[in-house]
Amino acid sequence: MMGIAEVGLGHEDGRMDWMQQIDGYCERLSPALWAEPVNAVTNLAFVVAAVIMWHRGRGIASARVLAGILMLIGIGSFLFHTHATVWAALADVVPIAAFVLTYLYLVNRRVLRRGRIAAILLTAVFIPFAAIVTLGVSEIPFLRISGSYWAVPLALVIYGIGLRRRHPDLVRGFWIGAAILVLSISLRSLDMTVCSGFPVGTHFAWHLLNGVMLGWMIHVWVRFVTARRLAGQG
Repeated sequence: MMGIAEVGLGHEDGRMDWMQQIDGYCERLSPALWAEPVNAVTNLAFVVAAVIMWHRGRGIASARVLAGILMLIGIGSFLFHTHATVWAALADVVPIAAFVLTYLYLVNRRVLRRGRIAAILLTAVFIPFAAIVTLGVSEIPFLRISGSYWAVPLALVIYGIGLRRRHPDLVRGFWIGAAILVLSISLRSLDMTVCSGFPVGTHFAWHLLNGVMLGWMIHVWVRFVTARRLAGQG
């Protein structure tokens, strides 16, 4: 899994070279299909989490949408860590963005109880917010490696602060998810740093922890929706 900013253009005239090779991880030493076996196989974490949460989300359409996107994240990341091309990188990053934006929309719509248009606009705010965060960490050596991802745990913390009085259980879930993601992003950022002493790198741990984190975030959502239904709040 990579950041959107890491997907480059292949031609000098600005046209996208969809088959351009991308080598951004410690484990990859060649353009071969299975040059990143550990990074590729550990995408099973997303698939397993998606299957589990699909079953746990029975009767909750929004949870199953999130589980479906989680499955696509696993597939897209697998494609990227096997093919390592621009088209595969897009297959990797688009589902990630879709998951984040869908989750935020659900929170804005169902937790903050905003109208559909207002929820969409609030969700769209995340895009410039992420750009600002990325720019803000661009001069910090360790943080800039995974710059675009830091906006996600920060957003979870901000939402948690705003919701802590009304929905303490939900907020606790958000903050646990944010903590897991901070650890995950940190391990992602260490990949090339530890490469000389640990040739596999640490990117695989990012996959494993993200599978846990995203599955946890769906679980948090299922628990919230279930509690509301039991309280007769639909």
